[in-house]
Amino acid sequence: MNEERTEHVGVPKINAAQLSPREHLGERELVVLGPSLGTSRVMWDDTARLIGDDYDVLAWDLPGHGISPAVDPADAAAPGAFTMAELAEAVLGLIDSIEPAVRFHYAGDSVGGAVGAELVLAHPERLLSLSMLCSSPKFATPESWNDRADAVAAQGTAIRIQASAEAWYGPGFLAAHPHEASRLLHALRDADRFGYAAVCRALAGYDVRDRFSEIALPFLAVAGEFDTVSPFSDAEWMAVHAQNGTAVEVPGVAHIAPTENPAAIADLLRKHFLGARQESGAEAAGETQEATK
Repeated sequence: MNEERTEHVGVPKINAAQLSPREHLGERELVVLGPSLGTSRVMWDDTARLIGDDYDVLAWDLPGHGISPAVDPADAAAPGAFTMAELAEAVLGLIDSIEPAVRFHYAGDSVGGAVGAELVLAHPERLLSLSMLCSSPKFATPESWNDRADAVAAQGTAIRIQASAEAWYGPGFLAAHPHEASRLLHALRDADRFGYAAVCRALAGYDVRDRFSEIALPFLAVAGEFDTVSPFSDAEWMAVHAQNGTAVEVPGVAHIAPTENPAAIADLLRKHFLGARQESGAEAAGETQEATK
């Protein structure tokens, strides 16, 4: 039996998959996509398909989810096995192992969006733009996350299926899209309970509200009309407090907008990425003119 650990574990191990059609990366601007808790990179499949001709697309999985390795039960029991900031460092390290020092657009749903906030606060020079979908600068209370971590570590991720189905999808989505909905619920069922618990403990310590005004690059906050986890008021708050932010509400969806309405999300992201590129080009031109004076 593993002994309970109290030491801090640090940067976790994660894996990613390429969702764009080209065999090699580097031919287009890179887009990195982050998942919601309990899901996997497959939540992005349809959105990635719609933007994949124009961008190189990578999607990563949370510890113990999808293709990322399971978490040691003793690590999950430790208070703060890893932080959200360390999860962001894991994402950056993974990207650098594939395309060293590349600049990229980042878009993440829920906890995946929170990782994006930590990324840009620690490494603003690496991102071209940031999009936080169905996400917040802080989620619920530390006590609620630690309670959830304890319950899932003891009983497994299946105890979260009913609550997740209610929170993830807008009215009618389960009935109208049973394949897409059940695929993510199966990902939740199959997720490593200790990995899920460790992410919950990281979320217990996540709160970037006092630093959000530092975010200066093009920022997009997207909320679902029926999202009770990260409502539109959170998106508006983030857009107002970021230096260059926009908030958009997508009708008819809840907490997993890239799965629920991939066409709308692909369109929003494509416009955001293009705007960031144009803004970057304008800034570069201005710097060149200034240098020649």
